[in-house]
Amino acid sequence: MRACVIIPARYASTRFPGKPLVELLGKPMILWVAELSARAVGQEHVYIATEDERIADVAREAGFQPLMTSSEALTGTDRLSEAASMIDYDIYVNVQGDEPLVEPADIRRCIELKTEQPEMIFNGFCWIGADEDPTSVNIPKVITTEDGVMVYMSRTALPGFKDPKYAPERYMKQVCIYGFSGEELAAYGAFGRKSTLEKAEDIEILRFLELGSKIFMYECRPGSLAVDVEEDVAKVEAALQARRSL
Repeated sequence: MRACVIIPARYASTRFPGKPLVELLGKPMILWVAELSARAVGQEHVYIATEDERIADVAREAGFQPLMTSSEALTGTDRLSEAASMIDYDIYVNVQGDEPLVEPADIRRCIELKTEQPEMIFNGFCWIGADEDPTSVNIPKVITTEDGVMVYMSRTALPGFKDPKYAPERYMKQVCIYGFSGEELAAYGAFGRKSTLEKAEDIEILRFLELGSKIFMYECRPGSLAVDVEEDVAKVEAALQARRSL
């Protein structure tokens, strides 16, 4: 099955305007993500979906293909839905443009799983690190059935507990790698609005629950860090520097 990576990259971010072009160790963040994605699928199969010519220009100059999408896209997945209608693949992997530590092997694993079970949507997770706060609203937490199917995702710490002896020893957090078919993305875009839970949590994958989709969470390499707000830049740069020195 033919697979590609599409990286949604919006310049007009409400929390961090211009975020895709923020420099990390001297390189725009969007290029960190694109280059790592290229190691998984090949540069010719990596696309950057954006509404902004500044991002498109950076992509072109680095040899990546921009797909110009509407400034009205409600979420990154809506932008992906629009972009996927412009190109023909069996599997569309969404890698978020603010995940500059994404692991190419985790992208390849997403494609393998989607190839084996095309009726499922796939989303990555890893375990929250000891230095991270599970109550932070900037970290989407997820709970699954015992066989790995997503039950819910929230910015609140999940699961909750009544008796402290049942408090979880560790929490699962979302890694923003997703595997979709074109039909799944078309249905998402056709929904036409944010669902009630999606709007409340500000977590776009929750719309798929309203569509009746099953989402399987697969484990990714630990150490995932996203740039959600400007204050995240320094710690992500430190993590990139540490990875370079390995």
